[in-house]
Amino acid sequence: MEGDAGPGDARRALGHLVEAVLASRGEANAVFDILAVLQSEDQEEIQEAVRACSRLFGALLARGELFVGQLPSEEMVLTGSRGANRKYKMWMRHRYHSCCNRLGELLAHPSFQVKELALSTLMKFVQLEGEHPLEKPKWEGNYLFPHQLFMLVVGGLLSPEEDRSLLLSQFREYLEHDDIRYHTMQAASDTVARATDGRPEVPLTFWNNAFMLLSSVSLPRQEGTLSSFYVKHTELSDKWKVIHLKEHRKAFQQMWLRFLKHQLAQPSLMIDFLTRAYDIGGAISLLALNGLFILIHKHNLEYPDFYRKLYGLLDPSVFHVKYRARFFHLADLFLSSSHLPAYLVAAFAKRLARLALTAPPEALLMVLPFICNLLRRHPACRVLIHRPRGPELDADPYDPAEEDPAQSRALESSLWELQALQQHYHPEVSKAASAINQALSVPEVSIAPLLEVTAFEIFERDLKKKGPGSVPLEFIPARGLLGRREDLCAQHFTLS
Repeated sequence: MEGDAGPGDARRALGHLVEAVLASRGEANAVFDILAVLQSEDQEEIQEAVRACSRLFGALLARGELFVGQLPSEEMVLTGSRGANRKYKMWMRHRYHSCCNRLGELLAHPSFQVKELALSTLMKFVQLEGEHPLEKPKWEGNYLFPHQLFMLVVGGLLSPEEDRSLLLSQFREYLEHDDIRYHTMQAASDTVARATDGRPEVPLTFWNNAFMLLSSVSLPRQEGTLSSFYVKHTELSDKWKVIHLKEHRKAFQQMWLRFLKHQLAQPSLMIDFLTRAYDIGGAISLLALNGLFILIHKHNLEYPDFYRKLYGLLDPSVFHVKYRARFFHLADLFLSSSHLPAYLVAAFAKRLARLALTAPPEALLMVLPFICNLLRRHPACRVLIHRPRGPELDADPYDPAEEDPAQSRALESSLWELQALQQHYHPEVSKAASAINQALSVPEVSIAPLLEVTAFEIFERDLKKKGPGSVPLEFIPARGLLGRREDLCAQHFTLS
C-alpha cells in the first residue's frame, strides 16, 4: 500500500486483489500482497486487510479450494510431483494458516477495534471450517471441529501479559452456542495445563483472564440433548459427546479442577466466593466449608464463623443425603484439633446425640463412635456422661434451637440420648451406645470403615448370622395327640 493512500484507496485495492484471486488461479500470488497489509502499522489498513482476508478465505473454504487432509510442508508441496490442482490447494491452505496465525497475533494489537475484528474473523473461520472440515473423517458420521484453530482463539484470550477482559466480554456471545461452550471448556483446560507445565510461577494476569473466561461459562439446567450449534450440521448424531449435557458437566468439572488445583497468588480472594457458596446449602455448603478450612489451616486466614456454620449444617437430613460419608469425614477432620474449647466440642456432641434419636441404624453405627471419639479427644467434655459431684438434672438445659454453639448450654447438659439408645431394637446399635458405660479407651475408634455402611449391608449381615443350634417352640411338651385333660380336644373327643 502507498504511504499516503487513504482507507478508501486501501479498501478498493484490496477488493481488486481478492476478486482477482477468486476469479483466476493464475492470480494466486496476489494473496501475498493481501497478507503483507496485515503487517502494516496503520490501524485502518490492518482492518481493511482483515476484512479482505475474511472475504477471500471465507469464499475459498466454502468453495472447497483448500486442501483436505494431513498437510505436507511447503517445501514438499513445491518439489513434489503432484497435480497442479492439488498443489494449488496445498499452497493456498498454507496461506490460510499464515493468515490465521497473524489474526491470532492481532488479538494482542493495541487497538481494541483491531482485536475485536480479528476475533470475529477467526470465529467466522471456525464456523466455516467446521462446516467444511480440512481433515478427513475417520468414519462416516464422525464429529469434526477445528480444534487447532479454536485453540489459537482461546490461547489469544488467555494472555499472560495483557488484561483481555474487554475482548473476553465480546467472546461471551459465542458461549451461548452449545458446541462453542463445550470446546471452550476443553480448550481452557488444555491452555491452563500448558501454561503451568514446568513453570514455577504463572503471571497473575493469566489467572485473571482464565478466571473471567471460566466464570463466563454457564451450563443449562435442563436435562436432555443440546442443539444450539454455532457450526451448522445437516443432522446431529446421538453418538457425539457434544450434544449430551452430562459430557458438558464433565468438561465443566475438569475445567475448574484444572484451574483450582494450581497455587493462586492471593488465596484470600476466594473467601467471598466460598462464603457465598456456603449460603446455597446442601453439598455445596459442605464443599465451601472444606475450602474455607484449607484457607484457615494453610494460609492463616481468620474466619471466626467457621465452626458456627459447620454447626448449622447439622440437621436430620445429614443422615439421609448421598454425601453423608464425605460430610462426617470432613467433620472429623475439622474437629480433630485438641485446642478447640470444651463448650464447642460439647455442642457438637450434644447436637449429634439429639439427632441420633431419629437416625437410621446404619447412620447410628457411625455417629455413636464419632461422639465417643470427641469425648476421647477432649476429656473436659466427659462431664456429659459422668458428674461425680454435680446436681441431678431434672430438665435438659441444652437449647437445640440456638444457632450459636457457644450459647447452646451443651456443657451444662448430659448425653442422656446415648443411654436411651442402649435400648435400641438393633443389637449392634445398643452395643455401640453402651460404650459410655465403661471407661473410654485411649485410642480412638476409626470411623473410616463405618462411613459407607448402608442399610442393605446391615440387613445382609444380619441374615448371615447363625443363631443357636436349637430353639424351643413350646414351653410345655406335648403328650400324645389329645394332650392334657384340660385341653378342649380332650373334653370332647376320646381315642378308641
